[in-house]
Amino acid sequence: MAMDNYLNRKSIVTKQYPEKILQFGEGNFLRAFIDWMIDQLNEKTDFNSGITLVRPINSVHPSINKQDGLYTAITRGINEKQQRVADIRLINSVNREILIYSEYDKFIKCAENPELEWIFSNTTEAGIVYNPEIRLEEVPAKSFPGKLTQFLFHRFQYFNGDQEKGLFIIPCELIDYNGEKLKEFVIKYAQDWSLPNEFITWLNECNTFCSTLVDRIVTGYPKNEIEKLESKLGYKDEFLVTAEHFYLFVIQGPKILEEKLKLNSLPLNIKIVDDIKPYKERKVAILNGAHTSMVPVAYLAGIKTVREVTSNPIFLAYIKELITQEVIPVLSQDASELNQFAKDVINRFNNPYIEHELLSISLNSLTKFKTRLLPQLLSYAQQNNNIPYCISFSLAALIVFYRGKFNHLSIPLKDDEYLLERFKAWDRLYDTDITQLTYNVLAMTDLWGIDLNQIDSLAENIALKITQILNSGTQAILEDRYSK
Repeated sequence: MAMDNYLNRKSIVTKQYPEKILQFGEGNFLRAFIDWMIDQLNEKTDFNSGITLVRPINSVHPSINKQDGLYTAITRGINEKQQRVADIRLINSVNREILIYSEYDKFIKCAENPELEWIFSNTTEAGIVYNPEIRLEEVPAKSFPGKLTQFLFHRFQYFNGDQEKGLFIIPCELIDYNGEKLKEFVIKYAQDWSLPNEFITWLNECNTFCSTLVDRIVTGYPKNEIEKLESKLGYKDEFLVTAEHFYLFVIQGPKILEEKLKLNSLPLNIKIVDDIKPYKERKVAILNGAHTSMVPVAYLAGIKTVREVTSNPIFLAYIKELITQEVIPVLSQDASELNQFAKDVINRFNNPYIEHELLSISLNSLTKFKTRLLPQLLSYAQQNNNIPYCISFSLAALIVFYRGKFNHLSIPLKDDEYLLERFKAWDRLYDTDITQLTYNVLAMTDLWGIDLNQIDSLAENIALKITQILNSGTQAILEDRYSK
């Protein structure tokens, strides 16, 4: 194919699949996650399902229709053998994109498709919302749940309430129990709009709303290396998307999904579970907890990215101890699964294709510590009658970090203004009274939910570590701990 041509189905021969999937959202994440998995299922099993993308917002950026739905997905990272891996996949399972604000008739027509089985979505965290002012007559409804209600009601009417025409509805928005929340809003709209009780019964009994946990870093369009990649591919691709090698899709739903998704034929990293909560806790505690812990500890040592942390044997030892000795022992999941997930997390942190800035993770670090690390600190202290070294060291470093300066290092802080104002007011305590500073921070019940000074020996522990960090810096302390 000549380099002046874009991908299209005239210049490259591809298989076309019957449209069985409607997908709200055409962005990078779904194309490098859901569509990437579906393309493998189509290639390697008899899943045989084409995708219709629905653009859920009224935007003017180019449509993938210009490439007949074709695009390239490149996944890259480090495998378990510490080898660089890269996979290039031409995705040909997307058939078309519907611009709902100008092609509402095409959108509603999809509800009349007897072969339709699935609805996936990612309309961002702000997408699954309820707005009582939305009406059935809007073309389309302003909210995603409103659009979905319109679609499902048309399908219900067209097929006269046929119980066999319900759908698997699988949202991927990053909110807790997204499927349950989406179903709640759809039913609320049905009630607001005085739709028939038979429709609400059909929604409840014939459609399956599944909550999910999604996990993959999608780095999107690689503008800094696109010329090199297109030269290698031999064609131009305006919708090329890159992502990390790792992925995980956890679906809370009936076991029949394993059969429907052909997981016995192709064991993708998709887990069908009764409750996503343990997987959410695992991700928050291990992956997000490690991120939050490393930010102040590493940044105070002049380290700027996640990969620099895992490339440094001293800081890597610190992160590994935190995860394996302090976090995993207080989680409820199977230890072998947790340890495997931890290994995957370290490999992901060490991905040479991703430069993840520590400062980009530092937003609202105090609240993140509360949700990601404080539960493990409290559980560890209760179980062991002792304060966990690594988590407490991270909290001490975080308190130093929130001064906004350290030696010659200026630290741009991003957090709620009331928290930043408190630390400004306490600035002199860093030089005059570390004990009082520590007491003040641990006493923020409006942040922590409890007075952490009540935890036996925690205040003394944190105050000592703050003093050590101010005197020696984080790197020298960790070198002393891990170089022995």
